[in-house]
Amino acid sequence: MANTILSSGVRNNLLTLQKTTSEQAVLQNRLATGRKVNSAIDNPVNFFTAQSLNDRGSQLSGLLDGISNGIQTIQAASKGIDGISKLVQSLQSTVKQAQADAAQNRPTVIGTGTALAGPAETQATNKSLKDIALDKRIGSAGDTTVTAATAGAAGDLGIDVTATPALNIQITTGPVGAPTSTTNIGVTLTANTTVRDVVNAINASGVATAFVDEKGLLNVKGIGSETLGVGIGAGADAAAATTASSTGAQSAAFGLNATDRTTGIASSGVTSAVRSNLIQQFNDLRTQIDQLAKDSSFNGINLLAGDRLSIAFNEKAGTNQTKLDIQGTNLTAENLGIPQAINTQLAGFFNFQNDLDLEKATGSLSNALTSLRSLASTFGSNLSVAQTRQDFTKEMVNTLTTGADNLVLADSNEEGAKLLALNTRQQLSQTALSLASQADQSVLRLFS
Repeated sequence: MANTILSSGVRNNLLTLQKTTSEQAVLQNRLATGRKVNSAIDNPVNFFTAQSLNDRGSQLSGLLDGISNGIQTIQAASKGIDGISKLVQSLQSTVKQAQADAAQNRPTVIGTGTALAGPAETQATNKSLKDIALDKRIGSAGDTTVTAATAGAAGDLGIDVTATPALNIQITTGPVGAPTSTTNIGVTLTANTTVRDVVNAINASGVATAFVDEKGLLNVKGIGSETLGVGIGAGADAAAATTASSTGAQSAAFGLNATDRTTGIASSGVTSAVRSNLIQQFNDLRTQIDQLAKDSSFNGINLLAGDRLSIAFNEKAGTNQTKLDIQGTNLTAENLGIPQAINTQLAGFFNFQNDLDLEKATGSLSNALTSLRSLASTFGSNLSVAQTRQDFTKEMVNTLTTGADNLVLADSNEEGAKLLALNTRQQLSQTALSLASQADQSVLRLFS
């Protein structure tokens, strides 16, 4: 078939019309997809750059789920610490209740009543045995004679305050021969030092309490339930007085026995019913600490059971990866330094019948709260980091997406205007083609 020969005018207008139609198709595709770069053919650089940005944005979006789970894991541990702190505070209240009830088993050293005051002195002074005993002087200068109280003199215990001006009261607690605590209370003797001064010195020590009862007897009571030893000695100096008190050399002058120091006085063994009832309450609360810690997990990870949490913050691997590693701790009552409570004296337990053990329990619970606050602060810091990185990652994903869109998305207003211009050009091209065809038809009329 022979090729159809078109005139130059028709061919030029046809080519223009075809080009316009092609451009219209491109613009219509951009408006339909909303993108000016739909394939590498459109713009290789923008296409692959946008694809890389979108890929990274997708990877970071995938990390957001892990970051969110990590945040919830930290919050679960923090809630657990809050709950455990409240349990420890309840334990403190239980210990305070026990302390409010007086201990029944404190060992007490009681004087024999043969030295401090007697009935004859009450008649001579018209004072009570208690007041007579408290007002008696320890001794006088250069004299070891024991003198009774009279209407004009307080009397003394017969210690030479010149030869032995140092007095020492030695108080021990614990097993005889191997006491757990030894306290030496020194008193400087003068001619005016009285039994009252010695009583006050013992009370000020904090390791025992002393008083003179209505019978005029010196009483020294321990603040715990351990065996109590009390010895009084006098010497030329503090060292000599301490040595003398270790055997109770001057104990008899105060109506005490030397064996009160060497053998000691054991606990009465009587228990407080109130304190006994509080033991179960204490141990139940203690058990709840362990159980609450075990329940503080999220998605299989429990930072209060020693688990490790790792939160990835970027899409890279190896040394280029940024992440947050959080090592949990095995949080138990035992690890917090809170042993069980019992009714007897046994190493590694709190004896609720012993005031000293209750004081130890108070200190241990305070230390436990300090440890919990420190741990809560650490988790709070980690939580802040994770939340900051979560916000940053969201913003980074938005930045990457926006950047990719700027490279490939079409401006609908611009593309619409171009399409409208092309439509107008198409109509003009069709008109021009029609005019060119009419010129060819005018040649045919010459042969008609």
